[in-house]
Amino acid sequence: MIRLLPVAIALVAATPALAHPGHGSGFAAGFGHPFAGLDHVLAMLAVGLWAALRGRGAMLAWPGAFIAAMAAGFAATQGGLVVPAVETMILASVVLLGSAIALRLAAPVWLGALAIALFGIAHGAAHGMELHGEPLPFAGGFVLASLVLHGAGLGLAALAAAAGRHWPVRLAGAGVAAAGLALAASVF
Repeated sequence: MIRLLPVAIALVAATPALAHPGHGSGFAAGFGHPFAGLDHVLAMLAVGLWAALRGRGAMLAWPGAFIAAMAAGFAATQGGLVVPAVETMILASVVLLGSAIALRLAAPVWLGALAIALFGIAHGAAHGMELHGEPLPFAGGFVLASLVLHGAGLGLAALAAAAGRHWPVRLAGAGVAAAGLALAASVF
């Protein structure tokens, strides 16, 4: 139970707001950024949870696809590209990833990576649009934070698997999807 404390603190500390500009610049600001919105926290945890449920190939491919696409989305906004419907895609990522976990959807690794990459682009674009300062240190911070959150999802699923139970992970997925719907209802 003590191992879940950092995740619980991150979830409680995260705000329900979607757009959360004004984070400053630098590595520390970038690292804190994903933890500042419940939408980001839930999506990144969900990538790890779903990858762990899917198995070995997805455990590296899916977080890797998210990180690479997130970096690409960030770079695109730094180059002046406007990514449409970013917040809608972020909300969709929370709902759809949570649903995939709850349903224990066994997508082929390549298809899951493609879907996760699309969500990663939206998350990266949101980070890029909210940057105020030097892009590289900020990007390094949010990439590391994202890896931490993916790892937390993988770790939580591993704990459940070690106990011989998948239902807690599926229940967490349902909770992620429900939270995503609640966030969407508060925005739209």
